Amino acid sequence: MSGPPVHGTWEPEPAARWEDAFLSGNGHHGALVFGDPNADRVIVTHHTLVRPDGDDAHRRPPALAAGLPALQDRLLAGDATAAEDFTDGRPLRRVRPFHPAFQLRLDRPQDTGALDTHAPYRRAVDFTTGVTTVTHGAWTSRVFVSRADDVIVQRVTAPRLTLDLSLDPRLPGAPAQLGIGHGTVLTPEGALLTLRARYPGSDLAYTGVTLVAVTGGTTRLVPPGVLVEDATEVLLLTRVHRHTGELDTVAETRALRALLDGAPPAASYDDLLARHLTHHRTAYDRVTLDLAADPAERALPGSVLLARPGGGPALLERLFAAGRYHLLSASGLLPPRLTGLWTGDWNTAWSGAFTTNANLNLQTASAAAAALPEVTEAHAALVHRQLPDWRDNAREIFGTRGVVAPSHTDGECGHTYHFSREYPLHLWTAGADWLLKPLVDHDETHGTEDPRTTAALAEVALFYEDFLHRTDEHGHLAVVPSYSPENRPANASWGTLNAAMDLSAARHALLTAADRHPGHADRWRALAGRLPAHRVNADGALAEWAWPGLADTYDHRHLSHLYGVWPLEEINPYDTPDLAEAAHRALELRGAENDSAHGHLHHALVAARLRDGDRVAHALGRVLDGDYFHASLMSAHYPHRDVYNADAAHALPAVLVEMLVQSTPGRLVLLPALPASCPQGELRGTRTRFGATVDLTWTPDGGATAVLRPDRSRRIELRTPSGAEPLDLVAGEDRVISVKAR
Repeated sequence: MSGPPVHGTWEPEPAARWEDAFLSGNGHHGALVFGDPNADRVIVTHHTLVRPDGDDAHRRPPALAAGLPALQDRLLAGDATAAEDFTDGRPLRRVRPFHPAFQLRLDRPQDTGALDTHAPYRRAVDFTTGVTTVTHGAWTSRVFVSRADDVIVQRVTAPRLTLDLSLDPRLPGAPAQLGIGHGTVLTPEGALLTLRARYPGSDLAYTGVTLVAVTGGTTRLVPPGVLVEDATEVLLLTRVHRHTGELDTVAETRALRALLDGAPPAASYDDLLARHLTHHRTAYDRVTLDLAADPAERALPGSVLLARPGGGPALLERLFAAGRYHLLSASGLLPPRLTGLWTGDWNTAWSGAFTTNANLNLQTASAAAAALPEVTEAHAALVHRQLPDWRDNAREIFGTRGVVAPSHTDGECGHTYHFSREYPLHLWTAGADWLLKPLVDHDETHGTEDPRTTAALAEVALFYEDFLHRTDEHGHLAVVPSYSPENRPANASWGTLNAAMDLSAARHALLTAADRHPGHADRWRALAGRLPAHRVNADGALAEWAWPGLADTYDHRHLSHLYGVWPLEEINPYDTPDLAEAAHRALELRGAENDSAHGHLHHALVAARLRDGDRVAHALGRVLDGDYFHASLMSAHYPHRDVYNADAAHALPAVLVEMLVQSTPGRLVLLPALPASCPQGELRGTRTRFGATVDLTWTPDGGATAVLRPDRSRRIELRTPSGAEPLDLVAGEDRVISVKAR
């Protein structure tokens, strides 16, 4: 190896666009740091900031259950467009949009003169600490978002520091009718800045509070903020809350003052950082990836690495580290949105929602293996908070017990109301299993059984008990209506029968629930056994719809039909080789449609499960060479940095883990899909679903060594490029395995 990889990134100039601003977050608050010494900006976000629309009546699932039997009759009789009428007539209604709160402005007054333009400048973010540091000569700014104290912390130092400080809600797309109220008072520490923003046409509001602590110099009121002159240090503590008013502002002020001079230890910047690191660094340091990159390339700015054709090991190392950092930083109160935890624009694409039929699970795909249980806990919080709404979906749309998950949510409401003729998302029944799968993986990884997950699995099984009662001519159960997000057959409408994802989800949910509920096991296993098998089409590919006569549409960004390959293990090269071959053929035939980043990385995840390292490398190459990443190392949805979106940034670490190490509760697969472009490296700390930590090293001569550290005793199957063998593990005893990488 050539020394440790870089756990951070840097740029030689401030961010000119909010998309390039460096990111910090604690899963509640987010900060986008521009780093301009003359006119700095820190955009503040919070997971709860979704704009109300004043129309709660339309945030209900459609009451369609009474018409379900007639729809099923028509679809089973061959009416290929029957589901287009299965609606209550409402237009497409997007979920409430996520938006930024305000920007904290730190301006140097013009009469103080600009800083020395010849002084060296550096803007950097340290992934191990979450601290963004900007230096320009003697001027230094440090920003982080504390996981311990839930506060945005910024410290600015200089020999003679003069700053005009204010909270500014004027961000792109902010509604003109946003009701703004500013409050500024001098305090013993320095000053208190408050902002209250009331949404247009609503009684709802959000408030922001920044406590300013000044060392040296003077502070005076200059509405809407304060002017600090000749100070040596300015410390700013910022919080924001939605749905709050004046009393809450007072409470926040008291809480921030308590951080400064209340309970010990006294909360200087160093104290605040130390408490934060106990949580952040502990989580970040659990897993590392070293691809033996050239030290000179590791030292380059992120934007320079991104501009190099093919990326190379240094870029993959940095994107792996950045992906885990951003994923951790975006997860807490909720898991990451389409934009993670960050946006600088009120007009966020697709409402900055949680899109659950692909994007959310792709973003969190590395949580179990890459040792970020904090991410899964945030995912679980979203799921369990919304279960009452999922019950409403099942009852109103399908007339059943149990739960049905929506395809889109703003994080507050879990009702299904985002659907249309072209996107009949209300017909998707696989969502609950898809969203519970990461929670099952978490339990297996940690050797626990969360009773909330067990109870939710039972509710999914109850849904299928009530829903699965129609049959085909052979007596197999039919999933009707059925929907494969977000595709349609070439010869039928979107709502059809027996989508492969629906079949896999129903089988998995029933069998998983049966494993955890012995009293219902026989009934649920019998129901799963009555589901039809997957179909292989005339092209030799796993068909996206198992119903005979439905023709595949290959050029599409989603790979929903390969759910049985990833994230499930229903289809794999070891137990179901014929189906795995058909799945691989389906992957070969799949197009990229509009080049959505999530489609390329979903492709890579499936390819890794099917042991196709060349296809993994090709999919990664499409993203690395497609200009998907901003200088912040946050990604875009489309090539050429079009539409800020966290899918690629957060999913890429999962791809790199899956090509090196895969596990089930009874199997370990080492180096299943190693691309030739990664001839050597080391992955340390990855977790397995049978309760062991794995450190894996591989070398250019084809050798590889894995060190297993099990916390449970059990026999597993070991799969390597050389073959298969049983492996007995004893809790607390390290096991060293030498294999051939190729």
